[in-house]
Amino acid sequence: MEGAEEEVQCPVCLRELPGADINSHLDRCLQAGDAEAEPGSSPPSKRPRLAAAPPGTQAQGEPEEARPAAASPRVFSLFHKGRGGGQSPGAAGGRSGAGREEAAVKPEKGGSATAAAGGGASLAQKLEGQPLAERLRPDTLGDYVGQERVLGAQTLLRSLLESHEIPSLILWGPPGCGKTTLAHIIANSSKKNGTRFVTLSATSAKTNDVRDVISQAQNEKRLFKRKTILFIDEIHRFNKSQQDTFLPHVECGTVTLIGATTENPSFQVNAALLSRCRVIVLEKLSVEAMEAILMRAVRSLGVQVLGQGDQHGSSATGSSSESSEFPVYIEEKALNTLAYLCDGDARTGLNGLQLAVQARLAAGKTTPLNTTKGGSADGILITEEHVKEGLQRSHILYDRAGEEHYNCISALHKSMRGSDENASLYWLARMLEGGEDPLYVARRLVRFASEDIGLADPLALTQAVAAYQGCHFIGMPECEVILAQCVVYFARAPKSIEVYRAYSNVKECLRMHTGPLPPVPLHLRNAPTRLMKNLGYGKGYKYNPMYKEPVEQDYLPEELKGTDFFKERKT
Repeated sequence: MEGAEEEVQCPVCLRELPGADINSHLDRCLQAGDAEAEPGSSPPSKRPRLAAAPPGTQAQGEPEEARPAAASPRVFSLFHKGRGGGQSPGAAGGRSGAGREEAAVKPEKGGSATAAAGGGASLAQKLEGQPLAERLRPDTLGDYVGQERVLGAQTLLRSLLESHEIPSLILWGPPGCGKTTLAHIIANSSKKNGTRFVTLSATSAKTNDVRDVISQAQNEKRLFKRKTILFIDEIHRFNKSQQDTFLPHVECGTVTLIGATTENPSFQVNAALLSRCRVIVLEKLSVEAMEAILMRAVRSLGVQVLGQGDQHGSSATGSSSESSEFPVYIEEKALNTLAYLCDGDARTGLNGLQLAVQARLAAGKTTPLNTTKGGSADGILITEEHVKEGLQRSHILYDRAGEEHYNCISALHKSMRGSDENASLYWLARMLEGGEDPLYVARRLVRFASEDIGLADPLALTQAVAAYQGCHFIGMPECEVILAQCVVYFARAPKSIEVYRAYSNVKECLRMHTGPLPPVPLHLRNAPTRLMKNLGYGKGYKYNPMYKEPVEQDYLPEELKGTDFFKERKT
């Protein structure tokens, strides 16, 4: 018809309506849809059937207001597109899509994922995503395990943290000892107290990032009187000039700096910055602390612990039967072994436990277990071998460029000096198995041969040089026995520091001398030219091989005549 108004399709109910009526119609459609979503409306199972009515089934001329609210197919075709494999909203595919949507909501509302997943899904979901070490990181000092010497009751640092008076700190300790966790606890505490906490990692942050944080800290302090704590992880990765950026702002209190490092701060942190911070030394966790951490992880996962005397014990709270078809158990011996093998590194221990549990869940193999009631049940058992496999290695803590490098070579040197051949071999193996360069060890042995054995066994130096050459020729692992032979030889050899001490006395004499150094006596000078001979160079020198008797001749400068550097000097 000429002049007829163009019709528009409603995106809610898919009806064709005149363009002038579409706005008021949309309001009524959406209000009716909200009414259906309120409590007491029709059950969710009826939604697919209501939505299935095709738009063309309504009688022509029937007014929109006369239709029942439950009968309007309020389904957005855009959202349901593809759910039923390309079918229309009224097809069976639309119902299956709504059913899947409902099933996905049920576990969240009911609090149980068992209905939506198969056996073991809940425990597997707990192990997915974040590593176990990150998920179980404590938020309060009460949950912090270990470091009793630094954070125990009545200690200075604990009192400061509990009173929210946090000084600038450098947290120094081996990996996995709790440095980042302690910073995480300080962050939670400071946020509750209104203090701003900013975290940066020196592995990725640049100097401009630090300047931005400091600028924001200055604004916060000036405008809101709000303190800022800046945590720098792996602070030793910043070079000296980058560390200088903190100096004036730590000095005036613009930021409170907390740095974490695995390297010795004396070598890796500026002395000026170090003087403005308190160094907190964190030691590697004890076996008891590691057992407590692992037990807490086991409880959080719902895994039950089998004691050494019982074949079925429920030391852990909760039950894994809620989350898997077969319960999951772990031997107490496996936890103890893991606590020993991780060498005080909580991160390594928790990751090893996570890998072992995940591997057993993936394998899905069950083991018949005798229960305390005399019956039998099937369960997934994690043994000591599974834990060792998850850890993959004995986790030797050694850093070729860090503190442990110097600690181990010092221990080797002192063990050979003390003639303890067993300890000498142990520290040598500790270094080589940790990945130390054998040529570095060989060079230290050359030094030891003259410093600590010296003239008591002149062949020691020959042994050391031969060992270095052998290591250079064949390399690791074949050269390890060459170094072992040399180390045992040095441990058993007689010791003498006569030469070492005499040379030290000479150096001290040179350092303590005041004024210009004495000239070389004329009779000891070389005279290759006529001019030098005319000046008296070499005059009066006695050539010793030409004399059968001992020659009386002075060789020291006039001021040092009679000096004996081999005698022990008074300090």
